[in-house]
Amino acid sequence: MSLATLNASQANADSQVTQLARQLLDGGASCLSAREQRVILHVAKRMHVIQDVNIVLAEQQTFGERLADRVAQLGGSWAFIMVFTGMLLAWVLVNTVVLARSGGGFDPYPYIFLNLILSMVAALQAPMILMSQNRQAARDRLAAALDYEINVKAEVEIMSLHDKLDRIQIEHLEGMLITQSAQIEAVGKAVGIRTAKPITA
Repeated sequence: MSLATLNASQANADSQVTQLARQLLDGGASCLSAREQRVILHVAKRMHVIQDVNIVLAEQQTFGERLADRVAQLGGSWAFIMVFTGMLLAWVLVNTVVLARSGGGFDPYPYIFLNLILSMVAALQAPMILMSQNRQAARDRLAAALDYEINVKAEVEIMSLHDKLDRIQIEHLEGMLITQSAQIEAVGKAVGIRTAKPITA
């Protein structure tokens, strides 16, 4: 990459930064979205953007949402299936075998009261599981938003590193040109040849 190309690239980057700075100074940060304001603030203050999704969600969770998560977690476990199957078998055995011998159970076959209880459990459990799934979708959206902020900050930091490396390379090339010009002039004086003016940055 030539020195002229590096200088042009640096000038272009500087003009873009100047234009962004003017835009922010004229319109203020209010013209940016809340996410962009957060990223700019973190970049300016050299703060970390990384946040734990679970902690952020726990701070926003209501009692009902926590209860829905617990019900969905319990309802989707083998422990629930085993306990519920045991309760159903006990209900059937008690009403069919034990209480039938003593004059009939309180819920004889075809177990109408048991069907009513199962319907009520299903009617309550289904919306709670849906609420928990909605919370999982919100968690995924929040995780994606936090990842986006981290990616934007990382991109800004990488661009800043590239700018610093370009500046270092330009300074190094300018130093080499000045040194070479001085050496050419010294050789010319030693040989007795008049040389052109040394190249300056």
